[in-house]
Amino acid sequence: MSATADAFPREKRECNRKPDEARAPDLPLELFEAYYSCRRNKRNTPSALEFEVHFEREIWRLHDEIKSGTYRPGKCIAFIVEEPVKREVFASGFRDRVVHHWLIERLNPLFEKLFIPNSFACRPGKGTLYGVRRIARGLNSFRFPADQEGYVLKLDIRGFFMHINRHILYQKLEAFIHKFYNRSDRDRVLSISHQIIYHQPAVNCEIRGSRKDWQGLPHDKSLFYAPPDCGLPIGNLSSQVFANFYLHDFDVFVHNELQIEHYGRYVDDFVLMHRDRVYLNSLVPRIEVYLKNELALTLHPKKRYMQHYAKGVTFLGVQVKPGRMCVAARMKSQFYLALHKINALLRQKEPITREQKVYIISCINSYLGLMRWFHTFRLRRKCLTQVLDPAWQEQLLIPKNYKKVRLKKRPTNY
Repeated sequence: MSATADAFPREKRECNRKPDEARAPDLPLELFEAYYSCRRNKRNTPSALEFEVHFEREIWRLHDEIKSGTYRPGKCIAFIVEEPVKREVFASGFRDRVVHHWLIERLNPLFEKLFIPNSFACRPGKGTLYGVRRIARGLNSFRFPADQEGYVLKLDIRGFFMHINRHILYQKLEAFIHKFYNRSDRDRVLSISHQIIYHQPAVNCEIRGSRKDWQGLPHDKSLFYAPPDCGLPIGNLSSQVFANFYLHDFDVFVHNELQIEHYGRYVDDFVLMHRDRVYLNSLVPRIEVYLKNELALTLHPKKRYMQHYAKGVTFLGVQVKPGRMCVAARMKSQFYLALHKINALLRQKEPITREQKVYIISCINSYLGLMRWFHTFRLRRKCLTQVLDPAWQEQLLIPKNYKKVRLKKRPTNY
């Protein structure tokens, strides 16, 4: 039996097929699909490499555990990331990530039928750019006729992931699955959902780095200090999707009950737009009551923004104004910092490998890929011609529109 997935082209071709909702669930095939999807961006991590050595055996082990109801999530790795903001992350092992992908593949088509277009996080075709454009559309709606007023209210939920109540989440999900999930593996889906939601990653976790890394992190942003029966780990696909599901009823409440037509939410940040400033202000207490009574959540007292629409709003790292969208200061500083780190590689003693260069290209293009959609031509030109070291510029093909860079091909006599 081969140790690599590439030795199984037939299975790989089968796993690329779109699952047919009408056919009976095929658990082994679906786990293979989840495995190939999961490894797409995690193939070089230690847990992924360990799993891949005997991936056929590991998938069949997962199959047996899921089918028999004995699957239990494993130990997580906890660490701190500093960019773009200081945040605690709990990374599940690769085998658990495969199960997350399997479960979300089962539920996502139903979630997408349920969710309204005003939520943007972790949804196919409704990412950052889509969200920014929805907010821009709302602001632009106030421009005509010219004598009309318009205001923007931006709010934030305090310690959102750490305060998601697991009981409320599972009760909502259980009712949803019983109502809308009609496939024969419903009990299996409920069982895995229960295991993932009620798993406590902060118990018996592995700390990556130092305990000192947590200094300065507010307690409401750490699972180690989460209230009893609360908290989902940041870093898992299931957490992102379940968080969207948790706030879906709130989205409906804002849109239908509060009658806010122009509204957008990305995870715990949300924007409401209306022509009447007094009416917008009056909604804050109603929102606070709803969040507290229905979802056991609270608004952040210091992250409240009310402004005339002409002054715009910063959302998802973009400064959105009527008729114009520019990247915000934080995204600029992040790009500058990334370029300075790339420049610093030139001063290291070890030679830069081609794999490192490919990663550097991906890093630069990830910023350019988002910035290209906004008014950033001068910024992109400055970053690639002035901030980026000339030694790097000689190795890259930089087009005149500064939208995407590539590595130069090696000379034939290299």
